[in-house]
Amino acid sequence: MHSDHYAPPTTLLGLLQRGRGQGARIAAEDRMSVAELVHGCIRWDWRWDSQVDDRHLYLARLIRDLELPLGPVVEMATARDEDIRDRATGVLELLVLAGSADARAALPDFVPEKDEPPARRPVRRPDPYPERDSASLLALLRDPAAPEGAKASALVALSLRAPEPALIPLVPGLGAADGTRPLPLLGRAVGRLAGHAVPAAREWAASEQAWLAGIGFGVVAAHGDESDIPALVAELERQWVDRSWCGPDDLARGLARFGPKAAGAVSLLRRFWLCTPHSYERADYLEALAAMGAAGMAEAYTESLWDCEARARLLGVERAPDRPGVRDRLACLRDDPMEEPVIKKAAGERLAGLT
Repeated sequence: MHSDHYAPPTTLLGLLQRGRGQGARIAAEDRMSVAELVHGCIRWDWRWDSQVDDRHLYLARLIRDLELPLGPVVEMATARDEDIRDRATGVLELLVLAGSADARAALPDFVPEKDEPPARRPVRRPDPYPERDSASLLALLRDPAAPEGAKASALVALSLRAPEPALIPLVPGLGAADGTRPLPLLGRAVGRLAGHAVPAAREWAASEQAWLAGIGFGVVAAHGDESDIPALVAELERQWVDRSWCGPDDLARGLARFGPKAAGAVSLLRRFWLCTPHSYERADYLEALAAMGAAGMAEAYTESLWDCEARARLLGVERAPDRPGVRDRLACLRDDPMEEPVIKKAAGERLAGLT
């Protein structure tokens, strides 16, 4: 079971690894055979970015709803490996909220938060050059002898100020020394230019430098027009072929702006939704598919009621059709002490509207 690679998304293990709602629904049909898989998903972590891809609630629900043995999770909470301990502890803390006496016994010092946690706020970097005007920062970026760190600080400063169109011609020369990535905050500074950067971004998108092409497609996706649809779809297809899992959500959001005119991307977006290891991107694929008028969205929204990601569950709460099983799941989400308050509230409101 332990591998650096995800199992295929057509297998139960692959579904559980990705936190897909379909995995939870299949697991409920054969409870006796899934305990090892669920415990394995706590012991081993396939997430590419643990800061954005959620799994704790998904796994805690599987353990509670399927009445799986808690002993292995308690044992992992005392493991030598800190990451294993953290994952097991996160699951146990949620189960304490759900009223599990065994989880409470394993975490006697855990005190649940009574109030809704404060909303996450983006970290705002301070301007590293408050005494310098933007013209001098652009001059620094033009200087081939300026240290890379100083240029990076200049980009931080520019990303906090009014858009500077004079930055546009400098962008291709603002890669790191190894040529594999842009200088920090370059993408954000360019993003502030919005439509002003689109003509140049179309040229960047054709670059053989991957980092420059990525910035180009990011600008075109966010600010381009209908003439850019073929290029964006072609880039989405390239990313699918290359299994480039980081970034297709940006393309999805961009294509969603064009609605049914971008319907040529539907099959690709559906594949990304089914297969992506980045669970936090699934909501963007769902939104894009809906904007393009894709068929089969009723089933996708229904599955999302069991998804590991809050944004996907919220879409399911708002849009899943009123069919057998959906009202029961909405009631479960409304009443689940482990669920996030915004989803509990939305589920309650949806149910009230259906009755």
